[in-house]
Parts: sequence; C-alpha cells; structure tokens
Amino acid sequence: MKHLRSALPVLAWAMALAANVLHAQTVEIKIGSKAFTESVILGEMLTRLAESAGSHGSHRAELGGTQIAWQALRRGEIDAYVEYTGTLKEEIFAGRGLSSDAQIERVLAEEHIGMSRKLGFNNTYALAMREADAERLGVGKISDLVQYPDLRFGLSDEFMERKDGWTGLQLRYKLPQTNLRTVDHALAYRGLGTGKLDITDIYSTDPEIAVHGLRVLEDDLNYFPSYHAVVLYRADLEQRAPAFVAAIHSLEGRIDSATMTRLNAQVRVDGLPEAFVAASFLQSRIDPSIAIPPVDPHAQWRRMAERLARTTREHLFLVTVSLLAAIAVALPLGIVSYRHPKLGNVFLGAVGVIQTLPSMALLVLMIPLFGLGAWPAIVTMFLYSLLPIVRNTATGLREIPSSVHQSALALGLPSLARLWRVELPMGSRSILSGIKTAAVINVGTATIGALIGAGGYGQPILTGVRLANLNLILQGAIPAAVMALLVQALFATAEHWLVPRGLRL
Repeated sequence: MKHLRSALPVLAWAMALAANVLHAQTVEIKIGSKAFTESVILGEMLTRLAESAGSHGSHRAELGGTQIAWQALRRGEIDAYVEYTGTLKEEIFAGRGLSSDAQIERVLAEEHIGMSRKLGFNNTYALAMREADAERLGVGKISDLVQYPDLRFGLSDEFMERKDGWTGLQLRYKLPQTNLRTVDHALAYRGLGTGKLDITDIYSTDPEIAVHGLRVLEDDLNYFPSYHAVVLYRADLEQRAPAFVAAIHSLEGRIDSATMTRLNAQVRVDGLPEAFVAASFLQSRIDPSIAIPPVDPHAQWRRMAERLARTTREHLFLVTVSLLAAIAVALPLGIVSYRHPKLGNVFLGAVGVIQTLPSMALLVLMIPLFGLGAWPAIVTMFLYSLLPIVRNTATGLREIPSSVHQSALALGLPSLARLWRVELPMGSRSILSGIKTAAVINVGTATIGALIGAGGYGQPILTGVRLANLNLILQGAIPAAVMALLVQALFATAEHWLVPRGLRL
C-alpha cells in the first residue's frame, strides 16, 4: 500500500500527460454549410460524424451561397460541406462540359478535393405554384406557362444568377414573363401563400410544397440537371482524419428524397433544432453511439439569453475594431484634407466612391483577401466608416472662424500646437458627429457579416429569415436597434466631456 500511495502521483501525472497528448493529436475538422435548412442539417450531420470519429468538429453554418462555400473549401477555411452534382456541373465548373461523376471527381482531384458517392437523394430545382391556381389555369408543366405572360414570379437571388437558373430556363422554354421579383427562398413561400406571387423556384425536398399545397410543374423539356447530394472534402483529410473520411462514406446511399424532406420538415415545420434532427437520424441509421442533444422547451429563455450574450460580444467586437481603425486612419486624412484642399478632394472622392459600393458586394470582395469570419466584415465596415469621419473632420476645421486662426498665429503657436490646442477642440463637435455617424452605420452593416461566419446580430436574423421565424429575426433586429441608440447616447455623453463648453452652449 505504501508503494502504491507513492506511485499514485506519478500515475496521475502520466495519465494527465497522456490526456494532453491525445488532446493535442485531436484533429479539428471545420464543416461548412450554405444558407438554407437542408444544407445546415447535413452540415450538422458531418459535424456529429467528425466527433464520433474522434475529431473535434466545428460547424460554420449559413455561409451564404455556393461560391462562398466552395471558395472556403478551396482555401482550407472549411474541410468539408455538402454540394450537389448539378451545381458542380453547371455552376462551379460551368463551361467544362462535365457529364459524369467520374469527370467531376477528376476535376475536383486537380483542386485537391475529394468527393463521396451520392448520399441518395436528388434535390433538383423546379417551379411551383398554388394547386388551385394551377388547376384553374390548366398548368401542369413549365411549357404551359407560355400562355400566361402576366404571372408574377418570385425567384431566389441565386437562381436568378446561376448558369442553370432563370436565364437559361427562360431561353429554353421561351417564357414571356417579365414581372420578376428577387426574394429570399424561404420568404417566397409566404408570398405564394398571401397571393403576392404566382410562381417561385423550389427545391424538390422542400417540405413547404406539401404544407402550402403547391403543384410542382413538370420540367417537360428536361432543362434542370440532376442535383444529387455529395460530400466534398479536402483530400488531405484522408491522412489527417481517415476515420472521418470513412464516416463520410457511411452516409452514401442512406438518405433518400422522402427522408430528406422529412428531416427538412422537422426543422422548418415542427421547429426542432438542426443539431437534434441530424443526430437523431445518425443514431437511428448510422451510428447508435452518437449522442442526441436534448430538446428542452423550458430551456428556451436560457438559450435566448446565451445567444444574446454571444451575438452581443461578436457584434461589439466587429463595431469597435472597425470604428477604432477608421478613426486612426480617417482623422489624419481629414486633417490633411483641411490643410491641403486639392489633396483633400482626392481623398473625399476616393472614400465617397467606396461608400457607393453595395455593402454585400464589398463584403464578398474581401473574402479572397481575408477569408471567412470577422475580418472581411471588419475591413468592409472600416471602409464604410471613412467618409463621414474624413468629411466631418475637414468641414469642422474649415468652419473655424479666421479670427481664431489669426489669434493663434499672433501667439506664435507652432503648427502642431495650433492643431492640438486650437483647431481640434474648435472642430470637435463636427468631428464627433462624423464618428457617431460612422458608428451607427457600423452597427447596421455588421449584421451582414453573418453571411460569411462573422457572427453578431445578423446570425439570428439570417436564421430567422431562413426558418420564417419572426422571434429569431427580432432577437437580432431589436438588439441591433438598441445598440444603435446606445451608441448615440454614448456620443452625446462624450460630447459633453470633449467639446469645449463654449461650443456646447
């Protein structure tokens, strides 16, 4: 016993060391998904499979559209996500003339990307309309739409722009409709239900088809290709995490169209969390050892509080870092613009042009430079913050009365002293107003960062739109509005302390 007691500390140290070694050897696998329910569910499945294979799985959910997810995989920002064969042929590798899975695999191998076999379901595009309207008009296939040029179409933004989307469909069927609206895929169903829309594009595994009583129109000219779901993964996972790659292959042929539709319905109609739905399926069909996260209706308020705390931290980080960087750059630019008007016109013109760029476009342009996550959003917000600060700084300094300048010169103050002791205090009210404007803009602009995994209040808004859940939308929209009001109140307090009393009077 004495020897055993003396050996216990050594044994404990050895066990701790072994645990640390095992932890250090745990491979982190980053899973991605696009911004629609089915992709998120499948992303959760891959995350659970990664964990069951002994790796640490993390899920970057709702990464916007196809190109964002694909480029993230190419750059190694995610390790795997679920894609569709039709999208690979017609969108990602458009113009390459790919017609078989073997050709797709060969092209993917050139990008160091592996591909699983088909998961078992074909989630193709289609057009749908209300059953009652289709019956009344005698519409059963897409070519029948030629007779009704006044029908109102509500099409998702990705479908409008894709190579296999609206433009090609219109040409193939010679469709005469011009009353087109671009709407979010999830909101289009609501438009059909309220009678604001007549036709929309749908995914064939959408549960709303049955819920809203829609008729899926026959693609009688065979325009849409097959969209069989497959898992794309970085080829180096075969060495880094072979057990996870084996787990990916365990999904092949295990999810048919009826099953995928049912899983989508459990989230979109029944309101169950994607993680619960994914884990329940895996436990029953793939691996009984996979734990199912509990669904506790009494924990709703706790989850809401946790989400609010997390998104507030993320949003504050985005706003604060971008604003401080903008102040550090824009304030000197404003001073230079004041002292050198010709150069100032160049600066103001440049930052003015940036301000005219759509925020979504600017955000996407930052992804190749900074990847996914917070930094592309921060850089975008930084660029949007420059104009109000530069302009207000230059304007505030120019509006200082000439008598004040003359007095400072008469006192013999050097240039730097005049700037610090006279000009900046006199222009402080205008300068603070520009910074406040930039801060409020940042609070709003930060919400779009959720599309590329930056988090913040945009995340519940994005999820709420996808699930048509007003409660989730408000969980992002109301805190964003409150933060904007708090920012204005904060700057009102700052003005009291930083602006000279005479100017405040």
